[in-house]
Amino acid sequence: MPAEMEQRLRQIRLRTRYPVEHLLAGEYRSVFKGRGMDFDEIRPYEPGDDVRAIDWNVTARMGHPHLKRYVEERELAVWFVVDTSASCRCERGERTKWEVMHEIVALLTLSATRNQDRVGLILFSDRVEAIIPPRKGRPHALRLLSDLLRAEPRGRRTDPQPALEAVAHLAQRRSLVFWVSDFLFDADRDRLGPVSFRQDLVAVAVNDLREKNPPACGLVSVEDSETGDSMICVLDHANREVYGRAFDQRRAALKRELEAAGADLIECDTESNCAAELAGFFRRRMRRAANETGG
Repeated sequence: MPAEMEQRLRQIRLRTRYPVEHLLAGEYRSVFKGRGMDFDEIRPYEPGDDVRAIDWNVTARMGHPHLKRYVEERELAVWFVVDTSASCRCERGERTKWEVMHEIVALLTLSATRNQDRVGLILFSDRVEAIIPPRKGRPHALRLLSDLLRAEPRGRRTDPQPALEAVAHLAQRRSLVFWVSDFLFDADRDRLGPVSFRQDLVAVAVNDLREKNPPACGLVSVEDSETGDSMICVLDHANREVYGRAFDQRRAALKRELEAAGADLIECDTESNCAAELAGFFRRRMRRAANETGG
């Protein structure tokens, strides 16, 4: 590995070590409905428990309400499906989208490895760029992060369909799939269905704040990073508001399509505390799992 790449990997490991060992240590979980759940115990019903978890046979025998408690199947296959298109790799600002995506994948990969889960990687642009099958262990996790750092995609545009088809084919058992992208494209429920039906799909949307709130800089030439097309536009205060509303509408549409497909969404940007965002997300999922499983 070139010295510069080795230094970047070392920096990522140092930056993510504390959150992985402390902030995310108790938060990393995956929630499954029906499948992938192991029976844990039967315990008396307590006020606030989900009544749907009551075991009526045990309740009838004991004379007062009891419920079944389940825990998640511990060994998971975790897939990272990462967008490497040109819009994600723009080199601008002190902290780029690509760097944030690296940090998010590193936090989740090392958390999964610490939890004895297998991790795999699919890189995509308008095609599948690379596939690393899931394996356990820290050496494999570091190799995965190294390959992500060294990624040199052939495609500049974005088409998630080949990658979604690949993960649907490769993930034979129910797996946890993190789809990491800037989502500057339409993601509809029909595309997501084959993956989200069998897998636990979590979309991680990473954006540069200037994509939502561009600076008021007057007349500017803007270039599409994926196609190379350029146009002249006016970024005054009125047009910035129009641009911001359009961005919010696109994000709201993404949320609707993900919800319709039964998938979740995490939102980060170039100024986010990624570890805190992930920890908050997993805490919400843990509360939801407790409600659904009676514990």
